[in-house]
Amino acid sequence: MGACLNGDVSFSPSPGPRRFSKHIHDNVHGNIYLDTLSLKFIDTEQFQRLRDLKQLGMTNMVYPGAVHSRFEHSLGVYWLAGESIEKLKNYQGGELGIDKFDIQTVRLAGLLHDIGHGPFSHLFERQFLPRVVSSSHWSHEQMSANMVDYMVDEHHIDVDPEMIKRVKEMILASSEFALPRSSSEKSFLYDIVANGRNGVDVDKFDYIVRDSRACGLGCNFEFQRLLDTMQVLDDEICYRAKEYLTIHKLFTTRADLHRRVYTHPKVQAIELMVSDALVEANNYLEISSHILNPSEYWKLDDTIIKTIETSPSKELKEARELILRIRRRNLYQFCNEYAVPKDELENFKKVTAQDIVCSQNDGGVTLKEEDVAVCNVRIDLTRGKHNPLESINFFKDYESKEKFTIPDDRISHLLPVCYEDMIVRVYSKRPELVEVISEAFENFQLKTYGIKPQVHSTPDKKKRRCNTWI
Repeated sequence: MGACLNGDVSFSPSPGPRRFSKHIHDNVHGNIYLDTLSLKFIDTEQFQRLRDLKQLGMTNMVYPGAVHSRFEHSLGVYWLAGESIEKLKNYQGGELGIDKFDIQTVRLAGLLHDIGHGPFSHLFERQFLPRVVSSSHWSHEQMSANMVDYMVDEHHIDVDPEMIKRVKEMILASSEFALPRSSSEKSFLYDIVANGRNGVDVDKFDYIVRDSRACGLGCNFEFQRLLDTMQVLDDEICYRAKEYLTIHKLFTTRADLHRRVYTHPKVQAIELMVSDALVEANNYLEISSHILNPSEYWKLDDTIIKTIETSPSKELKEARELILRIRRRNLYQFCNEYAVPKDELENFKKVTAQDIVCSQNDGGVTLKEEDVAVCNVRIDLTRGKHNPLESINFFKDYESKEKFTIPDDRISHLLPVCYEDMIVRVYSKRPELVEVISEAFENFQLKTYGIKPQVHSTPDKKKRRCNTWI
């Protein structure tokens, strides 16, 4: 996976080419060797911008070690994508027809898959944009594809147009914007970076291990076992049957990270405040207009919060005050949460601030919608209510040419029978309203379900205090 001195990318680099290749030492994968063409993309201001995009947005405000960036993650996915295609070439290269073009294409797709991400990870597209852009169907995957075209044109990168077309197809493969594929051959290549077929891909391999390490959490998911045992059957990457539980661990570890890290109640409180600050600043800074043009979009990164914080402009006063509240830890207060009962998941309708306000008892303080924030948190194993393992094919041994799925009951009766959670969380934007909002939230649960599915009532101590720390 190194670049030879003449610029040619070798299939299985010997110590010679690797020795003379540029490399970066990564704290997850060790030395990552960079090929010549990929370096042309890396050494651009658009790719270097990823250094200023934290992988986990505002999570470092709760897990201080989570300051790693999209830059590191993108290099990690580049490396694992290259490792995957190299292993398949070594295992089955003759029958699969894997060539240099395929290897380079998969590497670039891994490298550039996140080039279109906005500030603060997924907060930008999931919380901010829907509030300021009507009928927005924007996604970071689509912007990644647009950015690839822009980078090639802006920097006059000499690359085969067919390769760039396939890179974009691979980036979009698991999104709602998936493109028609240039060729029906070698479909297995699209399983590597962003697997729209079953969700097992090197993007997850990297961020699960990287995020767990950064947050100081243990991780016993071993992606190397999957890389070593995968095999292509009928143009699809399949896995040895004995690795069924390794794949199950991939999905359960991902779900655990969502529960414990990505949607941590205090992380979400901070994200709600950042989202409100961006909305307040949008008219003056015209943040949302950047999504229309890659030449402007690449200038957006996490430093926008410092732009708001240090600006003396009166137009940014309210946004500035929200950032100051975050700095001083005067956060939106988490009131309570409940998991939607399993038999209600099918017909669940998102809970809104209006629902909570309308559930308030008469008398006392009158709540307003702007006092309340609600998060509807879906945590699943990547395929909603469906078992993701149903879409994964296995093989018996390396001599076998037949693929098959494995029902849960053939492996263990301890595996889950439900594959998603929906958690409803409510926050008070004003600390003094925690008690009133908590009571309204309980009333809403009784009115909706006839019971209060929350684990316990909001502690009295929390109702009385005005500020909170981690």
